[in-house]
Amino acid sequence: MDIIVTAATLAGVKMPSDRLYDGIDLMPVLTGQYQDIQRPIFYYRGNELFAARVGKYKVTYWTWTHQHYKFCPGQYVKDVTTPDQVNRTSDPIVFHLERDPGEKFPLGKKSSEYKEAIQLVTPYVEKHRATMKRGVPALNYCDDLVMNWAPPGCEDIDYCLPPPEKSTLRLCGWDH
Repeated sequence: MDIIVTAATLAGVKMPSDRLYDGIDLMPVLTGQYQDIQRPIFYYRGNELFAARVGKYKVTYWTWTHQHYKFCPGQYVKDVTTPDQVNRTSDPIVFHLERDPGEKFPLGKKSSEYKEAIQLVTPYVEKHRATMKRGVPALNYCDDLVMNWAPPGCEDIDYCLPPPEKSTLRLCGWDH
């Protein structure tokens, strides 16, 4: 979460107007004067927009679960939990997060609610894509040594992996 705008408000400092900030002022929440903010949230993996949320709806444009998704019994969701990256940009998956915070029950693509959600989120995504300036990710490093190679329950499915002997710190690659 980017809190620089809130920190500036707390310090009584005005933010420079020569750049864009992705943070918002959270002072209304901190002072008890909460106001409902309709702010889109964009989910990225590498440089690829995987999903966007506006209000109670999350529209998913790519699905991909790491090959070890089998470690989470009961978490499989048809057409969502995929071992390979699947581009669903032309036919996105939509979740109603207030009713389904675990994202297990996508809205039916023929339903009016699905169509309303797409109409709500799409303008935010189009504006975001048109105005975003890509940067270099600061935290885009992977290291196989820090992965959980033997999570609880791996014995039950006979799929515990031995950890590597040394660090493999490298820039992450997201094949799209």
